[in-house]
Amino acid sequence: MVVSRGKAPSAQETFTQMAQAAGLRGRVLVTIGLLILVRLGIYLPIPGINRPAFAEIVKSNQFLGFLDYFSGNGFSALGIFALGIIPFINASIIMQLLTAALPSLERLQKDEGEAGRRKISQITRYVALGWAIAQSVGFALFVNSAPGVVPNPGPWFIGQMVLALTAGSMFVMWVSELITERGVGNGASLLIFLSIVSGLPTSLSQTIDLTQSGVSVGNVVLLITVYLFTIVGVVFVQEGSRRIPIVYARRQVGRRMYREQTSYLPLRLNQGGVMPIIFASSVLILPGALATNFAGNETIGKIAGYLSPNGPTPWIHVLFYLTLIVFFSYFYSSLVMNPVDVSQNLKKGGASIPGIRPGRATTEYLEKVLNRLTLLGAVFLGFIAIVPTAIESATRVTTFRGLGATSLLILVGVAIDTAKQIQTYVISQRYEGMVKD
Repeated sequence: MVVSRGKAPSAQETFTQMAQAAGLRGRVLVTIGLLILVRLGIYLPIPGINRPAFAEIVKSNQFLGFLDYFSGNGFSALGIFALGIIPFINASIIMQLLTAALPSLERLQKDEGEAGRRKISQITRYVALGWAIAQSVGFALFVNSAPGVVPNPGPWFIGQMVLALTAGSMFVMWVSELITERGVGNGASLLIFLSIVSGLPTSLSQTIDLTQSGVSVGNVVLLITVYLFTIVGVVFVQEGSRRIPIVYARRQVGRRMYREQTSYLPLRLNQGGVMPIIFASSVLILPGALATNFAGNETIGKIAGYLSPNGPTPWIHVLFYLTLIVFFSYFYSSLVMNPVDVSQNLKKGGASIPGIRPGRATTEYLEKVLNRLTLLGAVFLGFIAIVPTAIESATRVTTFRGLGATSLLILVGVAIDTAKQIQTYVISQRYEGMVKD
């Protein structure tokens, strides 16, 4: 096959390398095999539970329904992998926040190099273990007290369930790291991707049944069209960036003089990725979960009613949701990129932005650009989050209720990242072939 080393690999070249190159083929097969293993583990049952009765409870509980969707129906199936990768994701978010808040962790990440990052990864695993135990205990207590779900409730059942769920979550975490190390793509992201994709066949079958029961086919086509345009919008938001030109000053190393070099600093339109919507969705679900657990409290019930999308004032829900998305977009953007650190690194490296003085002026310029990009990205995220839900309510086609903005962002983001990593392997194989020739 004749290829150009200056061009990105085509689809034909990518699939050819996946089939012929032993290294890439092995990574792809390892990834597929481990994903299938995790998917099968969801249906390994925890003994002593009435699953149909619990599945009905999950359908009627908004908070459990949200977690069930991101666990690939693991909660409703009550398998040993019911918690899935969720504790590890929560631990990773907690460690990101702590790294930005605690100077000791920040120094460990920035100054210690690879050893520091390994230590932070180890701490993240311990946090994930503690989080898995806490979630397992809460989940076991909820199942133990649910009417008609456990024939023989008691401490013995709670202990068995906590042990099974915690061990299953740690095994899934180990599999995710194994995929990242020996497979293709990020293991944790691919597991979430698999959980979301696994619900699509059920949604499609329910949509077909809905059209046969009298719902207009035009409404279904309109909803699917909106989802397709939303995916296109997500791609633009995920890949959009502002390139700020950077000029490196002339420098002399020994007897050799290096001329000025021009590069650029990419600032992403959506610095936080899917995190702002995940945080906003979690905050919105919290009042509903509290209202379910404290059914006798009128104040919590009223707050949950006002913030509910199906409540008497849905515009309050939309306004609060958009406000949370904007807030968490700025919050997560500040964690991902610090203009002060960037300006200091540019100054140390002898680089500057044309027309901007190094130091404080560069920091202020980067803050201004970053604030504008974050606002624009937050508006796009809010639009993507609201429009599919509004179309669902207008068309009355609710079979894709779980496939909201969060799911679409995760699906598109993971697909793009995995495709880029595969292309990187293909390009490396291309250069190895050139060297051998």
